[in-house]
Amino acid sequence: MESPTISRFSLVMCVLLLSSSAALAQTTDSGSAYSRAGADSCIACHEDAATMSIFKTPHAVPTDARSPFGAGQLQCEACHGPGGEHAGRVRRGQERPPVIRFGAGTATTIGEQNGVCLDCHSGDAGFAWHGSGHDDNEVACADCHQVHIAHDPVLQTANQPDVCFDCHQQQRSQALKPYSHPFSEGKMDCSGCHSTHGETTDLLFVRQTLNDTCFECHAEKRGPYLWEHAPVAEDCSTCHDPHGSNHPGMVSLRGPMLCQTCHSQADHQSFANGPDGLADGTASKYLLGRNCMNCHTQVHGSNHPSGSKLMR
Repeated sequence: MESPTISRFSLVMCVLLLSSSAALAQTTDSGSAYSRAGADSCIACHEDAATMSIFKTPHAVPTDARSPFGAGQLQCEACHGPGGEHAGRVRRGQERPPVIRFGAGTATTIGEQNGVCLDCHSGDAGFAWHGSGHDDNEVACADCHQVHIAHDPVLQTANQPDVCFDCHQQQRSQALKPYSHPFSEGKMDCSGCHSTHGETTDLLFVRQTLNDTCFECHAEKRGPYLWEHAPVAEDCSTCHDPHGSNHPGMVSLRGPMLCQTCHSQADHQSFANGPDGLADGTASKYLLGRNCMNCHTQVHGSNHPSGSKLMR
């Protein structure tokens, strides 16, 4: 059986044979030279699994003119910059000239890293990337994306939340509460609600408002209703914690405390009266449960002719 190393090397050689080497002897405007052998120069030192996995991705498709490894393209140096000096000989004690490197802890600035990606992916990022929350906070494309592996985790529904939660720790904690959207089950990702590359809306929602975003999945709550509940039409987050809650329905407080943030409790069933206050002198499960939604079940709105109190 052929060893994995030989197999990877054979794959690389096939790719390089299909790729044109005509562009590899160029120099940039600043005088930095590209390497003569292109990817061969890089692989001579970087023949590790993490680097070689690039050949399993769209970035290394030799028949795609848009790919760095397409005919006449600059291969590794299309992203990492001219590597002639980096790949050449250096004197003892002298540091090897750097190339563009991606990720945290590198000498390459965030702007420089993102500029390389946006040269090809400006359409994917969209016009709203510049000035977005991620751009303002100097988030690099490589902080979220991994281009050297066949399946970028941030593009997969099951794995994307973990990538986002690396920075958004508060949302991670909320998602671990008993009632939350199905992040941990791999059924929902962050980009279902947020446009991560930038948007003109508040908090990067994929729709113009929070409610419009929620209604994408919860269309039955949209209405219109004969009897409306004002907070529903205004803002879903008035009552719900969208990333997770300790209370059923992902409400921010349990009833009746949630309802009583707007509604007075005086002279009502939720007020702490004793059983003597009831008509038959017995305790009521509705009173003892002390939850408005025991009676007012249609809290999102009602179309019943007698539903003005949202009870039916």
